[in-house]
Amino acid sequence: MKIIIGISIILFCFAGCKKILNVNPEDLLSEENAYQDIHDADAAVIGIYGQLTQLAEQYIVLNELRGDLTDITENANADLSEIALHNVKSGNKYADPRPFYSVILNCNDALYHFEKMYTEKRITLEEYQARYSDIGALRSWLYLQLGIQYGSIPYVTDRLSNIDSLSDNTKFPKIGLDSLIVQLISFTQSLPDLNSYSASSSSLILTLDGYPTDKFFINRKALLGDLYLWNNDYIKAATTYREVMETATLTGVGDVFSYYKIGYAEVVTHEDLSVGYTRYQTQNYNTLINSTTQGWKSIFGRSIDDLWNSEWIWSLPFNASFTPKNPFIDLFSISGGKYLIRPSQVALDNWNGVMQQNGVPFDARKVFSVDTSYGKPAIAKYGYYFDPLTPLLKNGKWFLYRAALLHLRYAEAANRAGRTKIAWAVTNWGIGSAYDDASQSNKTNLMQTNDVAPFDFDARTGELPYFRSPWYKNAGIRGRAYLLSYPTSLQSQPLALEDSIMSESARELAFEGNRWQDLVRIARRRKDPSYLADKIYARLLRDGNANASVIRSKLLNEQNWYLPFSL
Repeated sequence: MKIIIGISIILFCFAGCKKILNVNPEDLLSEENAYQDIHDADAAVIGIYGQLTQLAEQYIVLNELRGDLTDITENANADLSEIALHNVKSGNKYADPRPFYSVILNCNDALYHFEKMYTEKRITLEEYQARYSDIGALRSWLYLQLGIQYGSIPYVTDRLSNIDSLSDNTKFPKIGLDSLIVQLISFTQSLPDLNSYSASSSSLILTLDGYPTDKFFINRKALLGDLYLWNNDYIKAATTYREVMETATLTGVGDVFSYYKIGYAEVVTHEDLSVGYTRYQTQNYNTLINSTTQGWKSIFGRSIDDLWNSEWIWSLPFNASFTPKNPFIDLFSISGGKYLIRPSQVALDNWNGVMQQNGVPFDARKVFSVDTSYGKPAIAKYGYYFDPLTPLLKNGKWFLYRAALLHLRYAEAANRAGRTKIAWAVTNWGIGSAYDDASQSNKTNLMQTNDVAPFDFDARTGELPYFRSPWYKNAGIRGRAYLLSYPTSLQSQPLALEDSIMSESARELAFEGNRWQDLVRIARRRKDPSYLADKIYARLLRDGNANASVIRSKLLNEQNWYLPFSL
């Protein structure tokens, strides 16, 4: 398998398939020999994901630097400056859609061959359905990203000889984001297998050079939930997100009480993913658990274990021994990198403006997300697998989807579906806390929502009688962060609650590639361009940009949110 994967990465990542880049056929396997059996199909899948990692830098730059939580440093080049200032010119490498389409066309080619292999009985029905659905879902995710960034794009599912063919508008007309999302939903929800690969039945689930592969692959249901959310199908979005939350119950993988459920701090061992303090010393800020192996910070630095798996839904590794190299050290690090992008002052203000349970007047997630040890604020989340003493070993991970993102998007959908109390609970201190009555010891009829699916949560825990229900460990996003809860008055103010969910997303998910997407989605839903324009204006103003007002005026026109599309 390692040999096959190595060959596939060479073929798909470095050379590309012969149809796309017109490489001499003598340098590659011929098409008729490339898809002979299940091992070839697996090699194609891994090869496409290997090629996907080449998009990591572009994805993070577009989704963070265009938003309000990052800004450029004095070291940034012209391309980054154009992205940050929403003034992109021709030739900007970050605005080039070709890298995305290169992966898409390889997806199209693989999907064609998977169907052909099944028809010719080279793979079984189960093998075909799993791999076809995986690559089909990945293609939908790529198209969603293109739609968010460019607004109007050609949607192509055919095998093409090269990317230049897409420039023919008569054959491949562009479609707008609304139409694109409808088509992506239609295709994605019709995929034959929306479940993730199973370790018991898939040869793709293995440990490769120390990395378990089960979180390499896109979560198909989480993607579908996102597509429903973009389409304002809130019940469908919440239903699909809830299925991902219940992964452990449905598949038997992981602890049903903890897997994708956002737990509290473990006050004795600190074997958790929460903000915590030394037991009995919670009033002493100096006892904050600040470790890459314990607590909230360890989300981004711990080894792959049960706790890591309980948070991460999709993550791809970078290893110094293989290409492509980890781009995030150069982007963010002062020690070992070029320090091109930094946290914005707005991002720092977001963390400074909230209170912890023990009275500490700022969000501790700031300490774990931003490194100030070199006198300047630097984005830290991507650097915990990197040691400046060995600068050539730029190991790391591309963080794509985790449980906190899942819960916040569920809360967004639940709020819009009229379940404001549930949305408030998920964002704050969890279901059990929101639906409890501390004056009653019998919890039989408490700590549960008593609602229909997908809003039927049971978080009961009690001694008389004894209860340990599936959601009893759920802490909520702010509960895990040890913050004071949002006021209950938000439960009757859906727009204000949505604002609070977005604020919590900014603090919890900062720099992970979600911010621009969130701003565009909310502004489009509200039909209010000022929602997005004001966020960017605030960032530019706080960072001292003299053109802040001009850029705000520009962004009041939705058409100016999108990058120029040029192949």
